[in-house]
Amino acid sequence: MLLRMLEGRAGMEAGLLLAQLPLLRLQAKRGNGQVVLVLPGFMADDGSTIVLRHYLNAIGYRAKGWGLGVNRRKMLDFVGPLTELVRQIVQQQQEKLRLVGWSRGGILARELARENPDLIDRVITIGSPVRGGIEVASIGRWVRQETGMSAAVLAAMMKQRENTPITVPIRSIYSKSDGVVAWKACIDEVSPDVEHFEIRGSHIGMGTNVEVFKLLPDLLL
Repeated sequence: MLLRMLEGRAGMEAGLLLAQLPLLRLQAKRGNGQVVLVLPGFMADDGSTIVLRHYLNAIGYRAKGWGLGVNRRKMLDFVGPLTELVRQIVQQQQEKLRLVGWSRGGILARELARENPDLIDRVITIGSPVRGGIEVASIGRWVRQETGMSAAVLAAMMKQRENTPITVPIRSIYSKSDGVVAWKACIDEVSPDVEHFEIRGSHIGMGTNVEVFKLLPDLLL
């Protein structure tokens, strides 16, 4: 409950980022025009990632939103359209794609990489629960309501999918003071190529968190 109350820090985190953004841009390792597809969290759309995408564009990447509206339906409903989008981008660019996913967007990014390792260069998740199902999130009841799927059904579905390991590199960013997702749920103990990076901050504020913005240039290279 205390951590949920501390989610109000998000506004302060955004203010701190705006103050430091010019310096962050100057210090960041630069990309070379690589495309980065950024996936929003549950009940969010591309508007929630606009600051993050502008930053990535400013440091030499071409960041794209997913263009699928609000992330609210059953998660696997998005896998087909996203796979087609990824294939189109890869065919145009002739190189594998980098995925950045915030919260539920990170789960989707992992599932895309699980099914399409030939198309995905790496996955970066931000506050994304990868074990424990919806019970590890304070919004679990909301997820059940929106998807019409029980915790048991969702857990069984994910367990079946995990029979196919994710072989592309995964970099997981998490916060122990996350008031929405239990931080231990963000620790992937199964994938063969995964690294974890702890930051300080709220879940809602991760899209404008200074520590996240410092990490991303290194993790994308």
